[in-house]
Amino acid sequence: MYCSHCGATLLEGDRVCTSCGSPQKKSEGSESRLIGFSPKINDPAFARYRKQANFYSLIFTGFLAAAAVIGFFIYGETSSEMDNPEALYIGLGIGGMFLAIALLQVLGRKTSKTWDGTVINKKISSRRRKKRTGDGGYYWMNYTEYVVFIKDDRGKGHEIVVEDDNTLYNYYQIGDRVRHHGGLNSYEKYDKTGDRIIFCNACASLCDINDEVCFRCKCPLLN
Repeated sequence: MYCSHCGATLLEGDRVCTSCGSPQKKSEGSESRLIGFSPKINDPAFARYRKQANFYSLIFTGFLAAAAVIGFFIYGETSSEMDNPEALYIGLGIGGMFLAIALLQVLGRKTSKTWDGTVINKKISSRRRKKRTGDGGYYWMNYTEYVVFIKDDRGKGHEIVVEDDNTLYNYYQIGDRVRHHGGLNSYEKYDKTGDRIIFCNACASLCDINDEVCFRCKCPLLN
C-alpha cells in the first residue's frame, strides 16, 4: 500500500501517511484508484527511460556536430568563397554549440525537482511569427498559443505552453492539483476521475485512461 499523496510505503489499513501526514482514502472501485498521485512513478521503467533519453540525445547531437564539422571542412576545400581553416573553425563552433545545447538539456533533466502545485489560470492567444522562405525573404505565420499557468506550493509560477493543439489546455482545469516529476519534466494530475485520456509521463504520448502502460514507450501510466 502506498500514500496517495507522496507515494511512501504504508501498512495495509493505515488511514494517515506516516511520512507526510496526509489522510488516505479507501481504494474501492475504479474511480477511487484515479484519485491521488500514483506510486507507479517509482517503477524502474522510468529510470531506464531517463537514461535512454539522455543517451540517444547525446548520440544524435554528436552526429549533428560531426556533420557540421565535416560539411564545413569540405566546403572550405571545394569553395572559392571560403578557405580552411576558416570554414573548419565555423564548423567546429556550430558543432560545439549543438553539443552544449544537448549537455544543458541532459543537465536540466538531471537537476529538475519534483514539486506540487495548483493550476491557477489558463489563456488562449492568437499570435504570429516570421518564417523565412528559400529565397531569403519571409512571411508571417499565424498560430494559436494555449497556456496553462501553475503555481507551486512555494509560490513560484510555471507555464505549460502548446501551439495549435488544445488537448492539454482542456485536460487541465483551474484548481487542479498537479505534481511535477523531476527528471521527466512532466506533470501528473491528482484527481483523474472523469478523464478519458492520460498523458504518458515519460514520452508524453496520449493514451486511454484505462490502459496500464504507454503504447509507445511501455512505461507505466500514472492512473
